[in-house]
Amino acid sequence: MEFALTLLQWFRENGRDLPWRQTRDPYAIWLSEIILQQTQVKQGWDYWERFMHRWPTVEALAAATEDEVLREWQGLGYYSRARNLHYAAKQIVALGHFPDTLDEIRKLKGVGDYTAAAIGSIAFGLPAAVVDGNVYRVLARHFGIDTPINTTEGKKTFTALAQSLLPSDNFQFSIFNFQLPQVAAYNQAIMDFGAIQCTPSSPNCLSCPLQESCSAFRSNRVSDLPVKQKTLKVRERHLIYIYIRCNGETAIHRRGPGDIWQGLYEPWLVDTVPAGAVLIKQNVKHVLTHRILLADFYLLEVPKKPSLPPDYIWIKETELDSYAVPRLIDKFLQDFR
Repeated sequence: MEFALTLLQWFRENGRDLPWRQTRDPYAIWLSEIILQQTQVKQGWDYWERFMHRWPTVEALAAATEDEVLREWQGLGYYSRARNLHYAAKQIVALGHFPDTLDEIRKLKGVGDYTAAAIGSIAFGLPAAVVDGNVYRVLARHFGIDTPINTTEGKKTFTALAQSLLPSDNFQFSIFNFQLPQVAAYNQAIMDFGAIQCTPSSPNCLSCPLQESCSAFRSNRVSDLPVKQKTLKVRERHLIYIYIRCNGETAIHRRGPGDIWQGLYEPWLVDTVPAGAVLIKQNVKHVLTHRILLADFYLLEVPKKPSLPPDYIWIKETELDSYAVPRLIDKFLQDFR
């Protein structure tokens, strides 16, 4: 209990005042959690506000097209989040209300244990502890746990510990002139603590309120924890794109399932550079989780439309901004134009 109380006190003095923390609306909270799954708060904030402005309710989001959602998401990466978000919005509308139990929240597309716990505790006061990268780091260091966090054993160990540390009562906690359940405040507190105080590198140990009880600090192992088992080797993939210009039009196609960037558009993707194409940019690097992409971009200006695979469409160059494209393509287009 001392651990939780210390974090709550720290949170009252140092917590981040974020717009989705000024509401108990499960839609707004769910949206923020999906956006922040693979995105820093600073970048995700603008996207959250744009989504809330354009689609203020889950019904409005469900009524949008997938293309509209992907276009609004452009630049955030990990586009499966956007597709899952749209699908889950339709699930919620079909259900008739936002699910308010952990089991029901977990049934939403794209929602795992962490996101379900975050939504459940913040929106509904459910006694569920969140376990994300920040939480793993804080718990591993404070309690001196060297079990790898990306193993089955590690996940079970940290999940059980996190749940045991959750405040047992559910008094209202006041912060930012807003009242929220204590379990919600605690979950937000430990995440902020990991993001601000107990950071991955150069944590602020000297001013840490948990310094005296921190196992890693006492044993000089802060930089060694948490432990992560080595994963798959990152592979490189080379792509060749041809931007065709024909009387003010260009050709694009929508990527299908089973590969990166499902549902997004891209220029003509080839294995061999066609005659007449001029190199515009070479070895443009884009890093994904387990893959490094290196792309070459060529310009092909022709008076007559060439024969392309049937899934390519011709659009006016001025209409390109209406189509959702991967960040790699968007960066090229912005520089090129």
